[in-house]
Amino acid sequence: MTDDWNTNIIKEFRANEGRVGGPFEGAPMIVVHHRGRKSGRELEIPLMYMADDKDANLYYIFASKAGAPTHPEWYHNLIAAGDTTVEIGTETFPVQVSEVTGADRDTIYTEQASRYPGFAEYAEKTAGIRTIPVLALRRNR
Repeated sequence: MTDDWNTNIIKEFRANEGRVGGPFEGAPMIVVHHRGRKSGRELEIPLMYMADDKDANLYYIFASKAGAPTHPEWYHNLIAAGDTTVEIGTETFPVQVSEVTGADRDTIYTEQASRYPGFAEYAEKTAGIRTIPVLALRRNR
């Protein structure tokens, strides 16, 4: 079910220059490529992202898994790999992956939650269970 959902969002993303409708209409979307740590399969996940206000080559993604008690598998895959490829709009480019922690993580997550209240709900669901990771994706030059 989730694979079909994601596949349809990715098809819509690619057909509409990075824009999608439904629950993500108007939201900044990114397709993140990653390789399964165990399977070795090439995978893709559509996610909302937040661009850095000061650095045009820096993007943030959020391993919310809609407030589930565990981190999504793509998070573990990206941390293990350290780099990947992403699609934003009609561009595909390589990025370095790093986890944002501490006060920086909290500031970025709070900003995302203020823009998109669903992220505040995800944080409420995971309170006392896990801290939702924030990953920084830095465009390779």
